[in-house]
Amino acid sequence: MKLLLFAAGLLCLMGVARGSDDEQLVREVVKSFVTDYNNGDFKNAPSYTTDDWVHINPGGGLTRGRDEVLEEVRAIHKTMLKGVSITIDSMTVHFVTRDVALVNAIHKSDSYVTPEDGVKHENERQMKTYVVVKHNGKWLLALDQNTIISNP
Repeated sequence: MKLLLFAAGLLCLMGVARGSDDEQLVREVVKSFVTDYNNGDFKNAPSYTTDDWVHINPGGGLTRGRDEVLEEVRAIHKTMLKGVSITIDSMTVHFVTRDVALVNAIHKSDSYVTPEDGVKHENERQMKTYVVVKHNGKWLLALDQNTIISNP
């Protein structure tokens, strides 16, 4: 009986450790996205995104497919977001299944101006939701969605 309890406890610990490793790998995917965002070129995106990556921008625009998303985000980083960086204030990871993680991260953004209305965004905080999936043993970004946190 003691051996059975020991084995069960050991299996639980192994599961926690595996989950902890997976959580760190999921966090690294988000950090890779942030690094590419800050560089503005997203040159490393193929290494951490799925082919069918979906991007939902703060205005509600929906873009599907890595090539299309990269075209959109690279264009915006050459204009309105040129030189703009974000930092992670907080991040939580929730595993929906063994192979699907939801990440909520609050980012702080450098100042920028939206060209369509001339509004200057300063000290802005954004809630970004990421869906990260395990594909062929590797964690990849499948969807990101960005919402500006309104200041009362």
